[in-house]
Amino acid sequence: MNVHALSSPEAHPALVLNADYRPLSYYPLSLWSWQDAIKAVFLDRVNIVAEYELAVHSPSFRMLLPSVVSLKSYVRPSRTPAFTRFNVFLRDKFQCQYCSSARELTFDHIVPRSKGGLTTWENVCAACSPCNLRKGNKLPKEVRMFPLQKPFIPSVEDLHRNGRRFPPNHLHESWMDFLYWDTELEP
Repeated sequence: MNVHALSSPEAHPALVLNADYRPLSYYPLSLWSWQDAIKAVFLDRVNIVAEYELAVHSPSFRMLLPSVVSLKSYVRPSRTPAFTRFNVFLRDKFQCQYCSSARELTFDHIVPRSKGGLTTWENVCAACSPCNLRKGNKLPKEVRMFPLQKPFIPSVEDLHRNGRRFPPNHLHESWMDFLYWDTELEP
């Protein structure tokens, strides 16, 4: 298939909605590459809800690139979010839990691993590189550095709520009816 008028195919992802027309996830936003979206269409796994004005074609076939697709079968959302670096940053609103900086974020073990600390929701927080280096492998009380909020296991709703504070850089107009970004929320 040839792709016409595309500077980069990755510049035209498809928003993926569950069968109830809600995004599979808000943050990161559930997006598929145009290739994956077309494959899902041919495998009859999705309905096309909206399309870009750009098309792919072969000698005998032409198809507009999907900009929004919905799954034909409902996928039950996970009740507990995966423990990942990204989700820790999202829980902590992309700010250092020691000084509130949003720059050079790293993963900090509150009780250092060298002192028996585990890599768990309750023992890890976002920290900027300077704070993480300053704390080193010491306990918070040893260096008088305490997290601004006590680390906790977030719910999926906690992460979605925080994710709405940080909408992606690019939101195609065809996606807007399916997204609920609350720009009035205070960071």
